Amino acid sequence: MKNILKNIAAFGLAPLVALGITMGGASASDDAAEPTHFPIKKPTQEEWSFAGPFGTYDKAQLQRGLKVYKEVCSACHSLNLVSFRTLEALGYTPEQVKAFAAEYEVQDGPNADGEMFTRKAIPTDHFPSPFPNANAAAAANNGAVPPDFSLIAKARAVERGFPTFIFDIFTQYNEAGPDYIHALLTGYDEQPPAGMQIPEGTYYNPYFMSGKSLAMAKPLSDDQVTYDDGTPQTVDQYARDVAAFLMWAAEPHLEERKRTGFRVIIFLALFAALAYITKRVIWSDQKH
Repeated sequence: MKNILKNIAAFGLAPLVALGITMGGASASDDAAEPTHFPIKKPTQEEWSFAGPFGTYDKAQLQRGLKVYKEVCSACHSLNLVSFRTLEALGYTPEQVKAFAAEYEVQDGPNADGEMFTRKAIPTDHFPSPFPNANAAAAANNGAVPPDFSLIAKARAVERGFPTFIFDIFTQYNEAGPDYIHALLTGYDEQPPAGMQIPEGTYYNPYFMSGKSLAMAKPLSDDQVTYDDGTPQTVDQYARDVAAFLMWAAEPHLEERKRTGFRVIIFLALFAALAYITKRVIWSDQKH
């Protein structure tokens, strides 16, 4: 070891060694800034009208969320599994749904000549995709294909871990998707930690569950969408409304499911009580 130090001093290598140690320290610091798990921050649990065993959808909120989807999200994201006629569940009349569908064009055919053609959508049609195919979608979005939004609120959920998931059984927590969507849409303003390298053409978001950055730029800004009911036109409110709408799109029969489940529980409780009473009456005079 002494001979090595003498050689370093003799050849004037001490500055280079010091530089190497400094660079090594900087590299270690940079590595420490890189995340080892995703999302970097977990979504907070928000309050939703449809939460809990007796929760219901807020139709006014769903209508606002539809407006946000139409004016912002639909430029890139499809809603292929949702038909226009189901919008009547949001409080629209059949005439309003028909007029809303007519604002879109869908491909149909083939006609008598064997050719495909476009026409105005009707209530039985589904929301059309903004791109003709996945390759076109990727080419228009820096190589990333925007996911379809039909089931996004059920397909995206951050694991809550132990023991929270046990409590979720009793609280009937199923809002992980909307919580994640809200957190993602409102998380763009946060700055990455010092030393974290963000690939060019991507955007840092600590709530993104698949990496430290994503290809989608911040989609929402204050006063971007006009609300006619006086609701605040903020990014937080837009994110909340569109998350609720996407939850409805993914599970439009949520209210019916909860009502059915409640009736089943009541039936089972009454059946158990009657079975117990019957057992007591039949076997009360029998020796045991």
